[in-house]
Amino acid sequence: MWMCDLKNRYKLFLIFLILLIGSTLHAAEPIPPELQEVGIDEQLGKGLSLDLPFKDEKGEGVTLRKYFDGKPVLLTLIYYSCPNLCNFLLNGLVDALKMMPWTVGDRFKMVSVSIDPKEGPEQAAAKKKSYLESYGRPSAETGWHFLTGAEAEIKKLAGEVGFRYKYDPQQKQYAHAAAVFVITPEGKISRYLWGIQFSPRDVRLSLLEATQGKIGNAVDRFLMFCYRYDPQGRKYALMATNLMKLGGVVTVVGLTVFLIVLGRGKKKEKYLLKPEAH
Repeated sequence: MWMCDLKNRYKLFLIFLILLIGSTLHAAEPIPPELQEVGIDEQLGKGLSLDLPFKDEKGEGVTLRKYFDGKPVLLTLIYYSCPNLCNFLLNGLVDALKMMPWTVGDRFKMVSVSIDPKEGPEQAAAKKKSYLESYGRPSAETGWHFLTGAEAEIKKLAGEVGFRYKYDPQQKQYAHAAAVFVITPEGKISRYLWGIQFSPRDVRLSLLEATQGKIGNAVDRFLMFCYRYDPQGRKYALMATNLMKLGGVVTVVGLTVFLIVLGRGKKKEKYLLKPEAH
């Protein structure tokens, strides 16, 4: 019995050792050449060149400034013929937007820009039609814009938001990372939402943050008070300090009201117990 237990422990130790060595070797693997120049460098607070020219899904010439009219903007850099990551990003974003009370175009706008200079308004219009149908809110048509442009303007915009991408001629695809760029109404980078799945709460809070709480209602401002952005987890986390402060304020107010009511009750009691003069 004792020998059997020892053998089992030995087997478990070997399995653990193999897994540990495997994970170490995997971590030491070099980054593939096609991905070495790909990534996103956060440049919070940097302003975008709003006069960069592009074409919208109708083929009309526009500048980015057209979409900055006092509302924050969710910017995505994708390409419309992307078979994988771009679709996952937009799908995840739309899933989050469906669960938000705000509609695109109402309190914020969205701009998707193709990084492929060979794509034109036709591809942009087809992609817009597809995602508006998926979103299911017709009024969003005036709030979500799909742009195409020349390589120079695309690269300049990508550089300003820190978006590094590379074309792979063998795969005939663009290698790139995934993130949504939250831009203030003035055209400055406020936040990066990483990945392909997004929390509706995080999207909402990032938009509130981009406007410093100028959009939304009292509930939204309360959420901003309670949550802060966690750069390690890349999401908004509950801020215990603010909750404690808020709890302290509520406690003080509650005690004050209680003492006032108690004081009035005692005065009323004394008045009732006071003997009448004859």
